[in-house]
Amino acid sequence: MTDPNALRPLEAYPSRTSADIRYSDLDRQGHVNNAVFATFSEIGRVAFMYDPAHPLASEGRSFVIARLLIDFRAELFWPGTVEIGTGVVKVGRSSFSLAQGIFNEGRLVATAEATIVMVDKETRRSTPLPTETVDVLKSLMLDNS
Repeated sequence: MTDPNALRPLEAYPSRTSADIRYSDLDRQGHVNNAVFATFSEIGRVAFMYDPAHPLASEGRSFVIARLLIDFRAELFWPGTVEIGTGVVKVGRSSFSLAQGIFNEGRLVATAEATIVMVDKETRRSTPLPTETVDVLKSLMLDNS
């Protein structure tokens, strides 16, 4: 089956942000180190989850990442920037999954999928997503066609 992230352009993601590629992101081969892609994914997730236009966390709750899967599709070099697209692919009882595309000069260089769990700040245990959060997440779903 074809990975839908491979076919999705940046413009298809409801949330988009960018990050500079730093010289310190390079490894011995002269390209961006694989670990930095997790940081780019985090930058996109944070922009998505803490967007004041679409608040997700309610009082006394926060988010933790339970799973991160990254597919590397092309090398990335300094200098430059990446554009990170993020959208929802699944909404569960206390968690949701995000799909991301990481682009450089219009070229898809990586895809990522993250599972995020809502937790109670006091107990640090998972807690059901409030109806308001579910509604926002569903409004930011990606088209799976």
